Amino acid sequence: MQRTVLVVLMRNRRDSALKVQKLLTDFGCIVKTRLGIHDGVSDKCSDTGLIILELAGKPKDKASLAARLNKISGVKVKSVSISL
Repeated sequence: MQRTVLVVLMRNRRDSALKVQKLLTDFGCIVKTRLGIHDGVSDKCSDTGLIILELAGKPKDKASLAARLNKISGVKVKSVSISL
């Protein structure tokens, strides 16, 4: 069994969120689990964000999502694969 997790760190979340969301929608069929975290609430909302994605599907599709996310200004992605 192998699991692939993408860790997505966003700076300038308000500027990059729409582009990131569009890509996640485009690749929605391979996103098994999604967890979004950002610091702050109400009027103290942070401009950074963290998204953790568990991916399913073909390796080329996973790599394509990671590469396209990395092209967005202020977004960094790390892929982690774990096998048992």
